[in-house]
Amino acid sequence: MSGLRKSLKTLVFKLLGKEPEAVVLHFWSGDATLARRMSAEVLALLPDRRHYLITSGTRHAPQELPQLSVVRLQPASTWSMERQLRRQFRHQRIGMSTVLFTADADFAPLRRAACLLAPRKVLAYNTQLERHHLRLSTWIASWLFLRGVPLDRIYLRPKWLCPFKRDRTVPSSKVQVFEGRPPSAARPKVAVVSPYFPYPLSHGGAVRIYNLLRDAARDFDIYLLAFAEQTQLNDAAPVMEFCAKAALFDMPRYREPRWASVLPPEVHEFRSELVQRTLERWKKEYSIDMVQVEYTPLATYGGDVLVEHDVTFDLYAQVREKQRTLSARWDFWRWHRFESQAARRFARVVFMSEKDAAQLPHPGAAVIANGVDVERYIPRPEPPSPRLLFIGSFRHFPNIVAYQFLVEQVWPLIKQRFPALAVTVVAGPDYERHWREHTRTIEIPRDERIRLEGFVRDVRPLYAEATLVVVPTLVSAGTNVKVLEAMAMERAVVSTPSGCAGIAIKYGESVWIGATAQEFAEGIARLLEDAALRRGIASNALHIAHEQYDWRALGAAQRRLWKDILASRLRLRLATADDLEAVRGIQDRATEASHWDPARYLDYSTTVALCGGVVAGFLVARRTTHDETEILNLAVAPEFRRRGVATRLMMDCFDRMPGTYFLEVRASNTAAQALYAGLKFAPAGRRPRYYDNPVEDAVVMRRESC
Repeated sequence: MSGLRKSLKTLVFKLLGKEPEAVVLHFWSGDATLARRMSAEVLALLPDRRHYLITSGTRHAPQELPQLSVVRLQPASTWSMERQLRRQFRHQRIGMSTVLFTADADFAPLRRAACLLAPRKVLAYNTQLERHHLRLSTWIASWLFLRGVPLDRIYLRPKWLCPFKRDRTVPSSKVQVFEGRPPSAARPKVAVVSPYFPYPLSHGGAVRIYNLLRDAARDFDIYLLAFAEQTQLNDAAPVMEFCAKAALFDMPRYREPRWASVLPPEVHEFRSELVQRTLERWKKEYSIDMVQVEYTPLATYGGDVLVEHDVTFDLYAQVREKQRTLSARWDFWRWHRFESQAARRFARVVFMSEKDAAQLPHPGAAVIANGVDVERYIPRPEPPSPRLLFIGSFRHFPNIVAYQFLVEQVWPLIKQRFPALAVTVVAGPDYERHWREHTRTIEIPRDERIRLEGFVRDVRPLYAEATLVVVPTLVSAGTNVKVLEAMAMERAVVSTPSGCAGIAIKYGESVWIGATAQEFAEGIARLLEDAALRRGIASNALHIAHEQYDWRALGAAQRRLWKDILASRLRLRLATADDLEAVRGIQDRATEASHWDPARYLDYSTTVALCGGVVAGFLVARRTTHDETEILNLAVAPEFRRRGVATRLMMDCFDRMPGTYFLEVRASNTAAQALYAGLKFAPAGRRPRYYDNPVEDAVVMRRESC
């Protein structure tokens, strides 16, 4: 029976003037490497068919695949190519047309001609070599595929349009908890919510979070909640040396079209009920005093401090200006709306620069810049051979754009001029995957003199072997840590305007700036040829790094901010008899304070400071005349010190009892004397042997009426 069908088939197609066996056409309408891989895959799937390779012009050399019969068309319009194809294959029955769809406009007529030749037989390949049959019955999916939407997302539909769809968002379900440094009752508790675990130090955000939390641990217990792409973590020890506890959550799998929500998709990608429940539980279980949220997409978790690592709508404003598409305008609008509203829900917002703070005005704004570990990044002599260094993790798409700009536009302008020049690029972990996801291409453009590295645990040797550090960032927000590291290593930087925005450096003095490819290349050439200028710029930048961007000073600024927030939450009231036992306990532990019978304090103006319902400190004062007051005693419980409690008690007393103030303080208590000096007290005399246990002189201090 099968033989009869075959004979009938042969007869029918002979009458139609066609060969009975269908052929496969391979349209090499894009990058030759991708086209070759596409054809190799199809040849493996259909080895028994006749295969034809179709290309146009002279760009491709298809002799590497001898199984393909080559048909080379003359470059022409779509309709002219379609006529050439029909004449070429008038006696062939087309079983499949595999067509490579790329952004290469030179091959657009060939791609359109392929679709006209056999519209129901087109197997489309994208730049990631994903394949999809173009069908009129699935025109939406086909259109999305040709628009560059990844294959696993072309059938996604918004939940509000298809409430019963099967492909739903998968929430976080796993958490890995790490125990770290034992907490202390004397240290306030701060929970930090982050989009990633801040180790290894593979990008600028991790560097910032790691260094500032490490410094904050001097005065605070840190409870870290972070996302991770894997639930296993092999290198948590460096962070757990200063964190009391950390929880690492798996990422939700967001399965909605990126355009289909008023909220930016990045916000949805980091929304997790598991994280929210864990945060609320920790706040109660560990008596968390404050919550800090790193990065705007996580702002929905709420808290006290939002750290704006960059003003994200500023980044999308730059994209909108360059692309001018409906998608770019939509991204900017929803980011501007979300970010403006989110910031208002936090009492304090931390920005990386004054420029960022000006773009998102907030009454509780604070600027704590990015920084560099100046004790670790130490200058080294310049190398004998010229080399450029670009550090930019591909997980952040502006760095991919920067790499394309460097390799495709800047490098061709300088490579012949400096034949000994080489380039090192640090693209961060899993850079090939990030490249594919952003560019929708497989191959990363390279050059024999460009060395592409993934994650590098210690980048200092790379700075040491570099002559110049380049920052070819075309779109950017926030401030770049890599610029600060280069400054600390005393390496001159050539940057675009956005690459060094927000950093206190000046063109021609401490940085060289080029906005276009030509200007950027000329800047590189100028500094390579003028060693004196290059070293002068590097020296000036080194001085600025040490003066303004030392992590130690920036860490102190963050600790002051946290203490100010906690101090502002203190509740002050007049003491009652119920407070006397707590006052006695504080006085007994405060060996440097006066030790009176607490029952006598109720005869005077005694104020207690409460933190979370607990008496944290007290102040006893009495009016000696109508405009003069004496501070009899002031003490703060050891576990509540360095939070501004004493200052709040004093300022409250000044408000209630204006006039001149006197007090006595032990001569050895230099910390208290410094506190009082900050409140405008000045030494006014000395009382010998005033204190007992041990016997010691008292320094009399006076504050004049203001």
